[in-house]
Amino acid sequence: MSTPYPFTAVVGQADLRLALLLNAVSPAVGGVLVRGEKGTAKSTAVRALSTLLPQVDVVPGCRFSCAPTAPDPACPDGPHEPGPGRARPARMVELPVGASEDRLVGALDIERALAEGVKAFEPGLLADAHRGILYVDEVNLLHDHLIDLLLDAAAMGASYVEREGVSVRHAARFLLVGTMNPEEGELRPQLLDRFGLTVEVAASREPAQRVEVVRRRLAYEDDPAGFATRWAGDENEVRARVVAARALLPQVVLGDTALLQIAATCAGFEVDGMRADIVMARTATALAAWAGRTSVRKEDVRQAALLALPHRRRRNPFDAPGLDEDMLDRILDEFPDEEPEPDPDPEPGRNPDPDADPDSEGPDDGGGPDGGGGVPPQSGGPQGSDAPADSTDTNGPTEAPGEAPSDAPESPQPSAQESGGPEQAAVRAAEPFRTKMLSVPGLGEGAAGRRSRARTAHGRTTGAQRPRGHLTKLHLMATVHAAAPYQRARGRDGRGLVIRKDDLRQATREGREGNLVLFLVDASGSMAARQRMSAVKGAVLSLLLDAYQRRDKVGLITFRGATAELALPPTSSVDAAAARLEQLPTGGRTPLAAGLLKAHEVLRIERLRDPSRRPLLVVVTDGRATSAGTAAGRTDSTPRELAGRSARLLQAGGVASVVVDCESGPVRLGLAGVLAADLGGPAVTLDGLRADSLAGLVKNVRTAVTSDSNRRAA
Repeated sequence: MSTPYPFTAVVGQADLRLALLLNAVSPAVGGVLVRGEKGTAKSTAVRALSTLLPQVDVVPGCRFSCAPTAPDPACPDGPHEPGPGRARPARMVELPVGASEDRLVGALDIERALAEGVKAFEPGLLADAHRGILYVDEVNLLHDHLIDLLLDAAAMGASYVEREGVSVRHAARFLLVGTMNPEEGELRPQLLDRFGLTVEVAASREPAQRVEVVRRRLAYEDDPAGFATRWAGDENEVRARVVAARALLPQVVLGDTALLQIAATCAGFEVDGMRADIVMARTATALAAWAGRTSVRKEDVRQAALLALPHRRRRNPFDAPGLDEDMLDRILDEFPDEEPEPDPDPEPGRNPDPDADPDSEGPDDGGGPDGGGGVPPQSGGPQGSDAPADSTDTNGPTEAPGEAPSDAPESPQPSAQESGGPEQAAVRAAEPFRTKMLSVPGLGEGAAGRRSRARTAHGRTTGAQRPRGHLTKLHLMATVHAAAPYQRARGRDGRGLVIRKDDLRQATREGREGNLVLFLVDASGSMAARQRMSAVKGAVLSLLLDAYQRRDKVGLITFRGATAELALPPTSSVDAAAARLEQLPTGGRTPLAAGLLKAHEVLRIERLRDPSRRPLLVVVTDGRATSAGTAAGRTDSTPRELAGRSARLLQAGGVASVVVDCESGPVRLGLAGVLAADLGGPAVTLDGLRADSLAGLVKNVRTAVTSDSNRRAA
C-alpha cells in the first residue's frame, strides 16, 4: 500500500483544511465540496484526511461495517449476535466518474432470487463507505443516474437495491466529499445542496509559497516513507485534537443569540429551505469544539456562514458563487454576543487557532514538522499537489480570447479591404429570455440529459431485449413469457417458475439525452451595429441558459476578417461560454465558409471523442459571405459558392442545424434562408427568438438523413 501524503504537509489552503477537519470532528456537518482549478491539491488533501479519522469498531465478518454496540437490524449479513467488535481504520472509498449503478449500490443475482428466493447480494461502494468517507473526484461529471442514487442514500442514510419486487436494504451513512473544476460544468442544485460546506481553492501567486509546494512534493516523491515519518508528530497531534474535539462536541452550547444570528443570516441571503440553518448550526458547534470552547460565538457563526452558504444562496446560473462579507457583518452586528464564559484552559502545547502562524519556521527542505497544532504555518498559500507542474505557471501570461501568443510567428495583416473595417469593442448582451426546447430528431443513445429522445437507463419502459452483458433492469413479464413454454420440460413440480439465464430479459427504456450544442456566431462588420450585436448576444445567451438547464455540452466558434476561431472548445461549462461571448469583439469581412468548415472539423473530432453524443449546430448570421477566408481551399469560386458547398458538407454528415437570421432593415436579401436550405435545417429570424413560438420553429430540426433512416432511428 502506498504511503499517503501527510495532511499536515499541505501548504496553505486554510479554508480547505478547516472544512475537512470540521467534518472529521462532526460528520453530521454533511461533507465538503471543493471547487478549484487543476493542480491545487484538492485530491491530495482529501485523501490525506482519512489518516486523521479515528478508528471504528465493526462486527467481525460483517460486510456492511455494522457497529457492535448498535448493529443494523436490517443488515443483510445479520442478525448479529452480541460480542466484542474489531477496530479498523476508517475507510475512504473513491467513486469513479464512470462507475456503473451496480458498482455503486451493489448487485443482486436476479436469477437466484426468482428461481430460489435467495437474496444473493454483492455489496457496492455505498456499503464500503458506511461510517467512512465517500470521495468523488470530478463530481460534476458524474452521470445523473448515479447522482440520484447518491441523493437517496445521503437523504435516508440507507441504500436500497430493488429488482422487480426483490429488494435489499443496508445502512449507508458516510461523509460525502467531492472535488470539481468549475470550468468543466456545474452541479445539479439538488446534489449541490447535499454538501454541507463548500470551499474555493486556487494556486498561490506568491513565488516563495510555490517554491515550498515543489520542495515538499519532490521530497515526498523521493522518499514517501521518510517524508511521512518527518511529519508523523504533527499528524499525531492533529489526530489527537480531532479526538478531543469529538469528545467535547456534546458539551458545546448553541445559545439563543447564536441561533438568531444563524437564522437572520440565512434569511438575509435568501437561501432556500431550512437545511442551510441546520448545517450552519452544526458547523458553528464543530468550530467551537475544534477551538476547545463549550459555547458558540459570533466568529464561529461568521465562519460557518462563509463555508455553508456560498453554494446555497440564490443566484443566476452564470453568476459566480460567493458571499457578500460586508452584508454578513451587518447582519451579525444586529445580534451582539453576550459576555462569553471563560473557556477551559487549552491543553499544553495546543494552539486553539488552527490557522495561526507559529513563530518557528520549518526546515528549508520542507521535510520537518511545523508548529501550530499540526497545521502548516503558511496561510492562504499553495499546497502539495499531485503534480507540481500544475501548480507552477509555465505558460506565461494568459492570452485574451482570440489573441495570438507572444512567441507565435506574426501572421500577415489583412488589407483594409480584406478586413472590412476596424475592429469594434465588445458590447454587452441584451437581457436573456426563456426559450423552449430545441431537439435533435430521431432516437439517440447519448449521455443522460433533458433535451432529445434517447435510449437511457432510466425512463419509461418501451420494450424488452436479451441483456447485453450484466442484467440491470429486469423486464419481469417478458422473462416469464420466455420461461413459461419450457416449464414441463424442465421438470417443474411446484408453484415457482424454473428460470434459467437465457430466459432473462432486459427492459429497454426511453428518456432524454444531452447534446452538443455548437454555436457558430458571425462577428463580422455586417453584424457590428451595437444594438444589433447586443440583441444577437442576448439571443445566444438565452440559448446557453437553456443548454445549462438541459445538461448539454456547448462550444463556440466565431468568424470574422479572414478566419474562423474556436473561441471555446466543447465543454460542459456554459459559464465559460457566456464569458467568452461577453468579450466577443466584432469587425472585418465575413468568411462564412471558413466558419462552416471549422464547425465541420470540430464536430468530426468530437464525434471521435464522444460518438454517442449527437450535435446540434446553431448558426447565428445574416447569411452574407464576403470573404473566401484562409480555409477556403479553392480560389475559383465566389465566397457565396464556397459557403454553400461547406454547408452541404455538414448536411451530408447528418448534422442537425438551425440558422438564426440576423438580417435587419427594410431590404432583406434572404441569404440566411438560402444557407438554412443548404444545411438542411430551418431558419428563424432574430426577432422571432423573443417570441414564445421560437421552439415551435426549431423543435423538429430536420437533418440530411433519408426518411428511411429516420424511421429506423425512431
